[in-house]
Amino acid sequence: MNLHIDIKENGPERYVSLAGEIDVYTVPKLKEELIPVTEEPNKQVIVDLSGINYIDSTGLGVFIGALKATDQSGSSLKITGVNDRVRRLFTITGLDEVIEIEVNEREEA
Repeated sequence: MNLHIDIKENGPERYVSLAGEIDVYTVPKLKEELIPVTEEPNKQVIVDLSGINYIDSTGLGVFIGALKATDQSGSSLKITGVNDRVRRLFTITGLDEVIEIEVNEREEA
């Protein structure tokens, strides 16, 4: 039950790389590090989930909060590296219609 978070800055882009599991135990850490990044004005926040093998509803809630924060700060949120399992969660909940999601191309091939 670990979550590794790596945040890099490149001009107006904030690249957030996540690895591990996103669940009720790791969500506080994710929220503490991701939300402030999404509150920065006029940034493009890219969250890479290619290292995530599990996410639950509390994790999805953090991404909803991140989307709201980017909307309020004039920034944008994009999620990349989504595997089939995680993509299914975003599809079932309808979040794929409000959050820009880029599918992991390796699994599509």
